[in-house]
Amino acid sequence: MILLCYGTRPEWIKIKPLIKAFKGKIPFKVLFTGQHEHIGNFYHDYSLKIEEGSNRLDSIIAATAKIDDEVFHNVEYVLVQGDTASTFAMALSAFNRRIKVIHLEAGLRTYDLENPYPEEGYRQMISRISSINFCATENNRTNLLLENCKGKIFIVGNTVLDNLVGVETEYGNEVLVTMHRRENHAIMDKWFMELNKIASEYTDLAFTIPIHPNPNVKKHQHLLSRFNIIDPLPYDEMIQRIAKCRMIISDSGGIQEESSFLNKKVIVCRKYTERQESVGAHSIMCKAPSKLSGVFGRVVSNYKINKASPYGDGNASQLILQRILGVKNEIK
Repeated sequence: MILLCYGTRPEWIKIKPLIKAFKGKIPFKVLFTGQHEHIGNFYHDYSLKIEEGSNRLDSIIAATAKIDDEVFHNVEYVLVQGDTASTFAMALSAFNRRIKVIHLEAGLRTYDLENPYPEEGYRQMISRISSINFCATENNRTNLLLENCKGKIFIVGNTVLDNLVGVETEYGNEVLVTMHRRENHAIMDKWFMELNKIASEYTDLAFTIPIHPNPNVKKHQHLLSRFNIIDPLPYDEMIQRIAKCRMIISDSGGIQEESSFLNKKVIVCRKYTERQESVGAHSIMCKAPSKLSGVFGRVVSNYKINKASPYGDGNASQLILQRILGVKNEIK
């Protein structure tokens, strides 16, 4: 029995293909950890209630420490995805019960604990206690080997791409923007002012931002006077926007993967990215707001691309199924 865990919408999106692949092949149950409370009516067998305290990250980890033993009944493996607080907390809860940990999207690294914070710390700690590591790329595998991680390592691609098979790409006149990362909160006003300047200059393009609900982002939305500001989109609608836009500006991690599969260039507004494989082709780094105008000018004049995604071919969930069945047979 495998316990599949997710706590945020991006985690659900990457777990969902596994649920489809596992049905009838591997017994499983699903836990929603509740890190993001309002993410839609997604499937789960169990859910956690996070009681707010003085520190949100502590509250998330404390909630997992109170899980009813029924959730772990007959569980051989706990599968966690990514690098959030609830991902680390569930891996730790499994480790405390001597249950094997499967880490999906293992081996991502910047080796800077502040960028991204707290995710870089969490994913490094998860790697120390994982029995099985599913990596998207060879670079991810190399990171784990250099760190002398003891778990089995498999390169399978990223499951997010399994959702995109068959989606057709066009190049419209929309520039899609998403901004939310914690390390950008202190300078979000500067990013927004530079974004608005670009929108004022390139009047032939339509600039759209699904505004993130975090108050540290929303409080600056008045600076985007030349933007179409919309509410966060359901996943399928967001993918269609990515597939049809001209290009993307974002500080997201997942969008770097999705845009590479859909052949869209994305300007990455961060000091560092753990997804180095697409840098220079699909992903163009912009490390400071003051650099954004120049980077945008270069990218918008050469926005088309036709190159395979380095994060897989949309078949990761089937590869993972085969690897897990193989490991279980080895143990028998």
